[in-house]
Amino acid sequence: MSQVLERVRRAVIREALTERAALRAAPRRTVVTETAASLLVAAVALLPLLAVHPTRPVLAVLEGCWAALLVPVRHRRPVLAVLGTAALLVGDNVWTMLAIPLIVLSATRNITPARRAWHSVLATCAGALTLALLIGLRAPRALPEEVGGTALSALLLLVLPALSGTLLGRRRPLVRLLRERNAYLEQARSLTAATARLEERARIAGEMHDLLGHRLSLISVHAGALELSAARHAPPLAGQAELLRTTAGSAMEELREILDVLRRAEVTEPSPKSDRGTREDIAALVAEARGAGVTVDLTWSGPDTADAGPRTRQAIHRVVREALTNVLKHAAGAPTRVDVHSADGRVEVSVTNEAPRTPVHPLVGNHSGLAGLDERVRLLGGSFTAGPAPTGGFRVAARLPCTPAGTTTPDGTSTPVGTTTPVGTTTPVGAAAVDPAGDPAPSLSDPAPPLSDPASPPTRAVSPSLGLTDPTGAEAYAPLSAEALTWPRVLGAGCAAVCVGLPTVASLVVLLALAILR
Repeated sequence: MSQVLERVRRAVIREALTERAALRAAPRRTVVTETAASLLVAAVALLPLLAVHPTRPVLAVLEGCWAALLVPVRHRRPVLAVLGTAALLVGDNVWTMLAIPLIVLSATRNITPARRAWHSVLATCAGALTLALLIGLRAPRALPEEVGGTALSALLLLVLPALSGTLLGRRRPLVRLLRERNAYLEQARSLTAATARLEERARIAGEMHDLLGHRLSLISVHAGALELSAARHAPPLAGQAELLRTTAGSAMEELREILDVLRRAEVTEPSPKSDRGTREDIAALVAEARGAGVTVDLTWSGPDTADAGPRTRQAIHRVVREALTNVLKHAAGAPTRVDVHSADGRVEVSVTNEAPRTPVHPLVGNHSGLAGLDERVRLLGGSFTAGPAPTGGFRVAARLPCTPAGTTTPDGTSTPVGTTTPVGTTTPVGAAAVDPAGDPAPSLSDPAPPLSDPASPPTRAVSPSLGLTDPTGAEAYAPLSAEALTWPRVLGAGCAAVCVGLPTVASLVVLLALAILR
């Protein structure tokens, strides 16, 4: 006998230590919630006893305390919690019956498999009926009433809540499975779209390499031959021939950079160490324009832009190059002035040309060059204007922040997004003496816009059949969201649980009304 008691004592100590460790590991919110629920059940079961005196007050108080203890047990030991409700079914404290359906409902949701839950429910019903039979034996005349009342209470307060709990418990793995399936489909769709985008970009890069690369190579070879021939037979034209050759070489380098960006999965910003957009770079652009026959002067005030963001320097380079190209195409021979002013964290750049002194035949364009500059500058949080100058000619001006939002500075820091807002307004480009159509060959060191962002879902148009169109034009049916997939099942399980629990709620209302009337 002593050995048995010693084993029981050790088991109790071991269980107490386990529960203590679990309590310390539990989140604070869970501990507070369970404690509040236990105190609430204790208050509901014990406070009414001050107004309604039961026949056996000691047992009624013990039943209230027992119900409060079963509340935290329902998660850690759900089977024991269900079995513990047998004593409450045959007790004298009617108010503890309010906690029975809640305890059983919560406990049976956590018992797997479902047959194990029903085994514990049947064992609880058998225990409650046995206790009712033992209590009824003391008064044989009240035995049928005692056993019948306990059986009805077990049906309404135990069996029906257990049925609701098992329904909700079976819903959990289904919801989890559906969410995992939806996450898998979403990931598969993103990977498929990213692969399609990369294949399309690789195809475009191949076409550009085969067509443009071949033509630029021919231009470079013929320009080299022309330079050698001009050096022998026409020395005054040797400089123009050399400019043609170097320009073709620069175009080839920029084409290689474009192809490199198209073939990469991610588009990165220009290297902060690049000299694009600095004073030296702008001076080189002006020198190239002079070599091509443009009368242009450079005025630079303020510090160099080497410490500005790479996107800002790229925009400065693009504005100057685009404006000088337009002057060369549409106002050849017109005096031109390039002004760059850097101060107070902003850079102002303008290119102004006077009206041509001799009649010229401007080329026809589609306004895409200046429209692209307008978009580039506005994305950086600056302002852009282009239009006829008050004194004649044409003026292109841009005002840019040195460090746009989201730009990594040379010291490694990043400007937070949203700190820069657009300033000024953009003057619409109207008809002018100079056509803003010049769109020089793009440079891939510039942040060229990708075909699509691999990190973001592709934009697709909804088809009449409620499908989606992928970038390749084929119709694809995207998986619905997790809420849409699980909502019908959640609604069905919830409605079934509510319908099953309605008789339980009605019986509790009747029991409480009878207890109050007594």
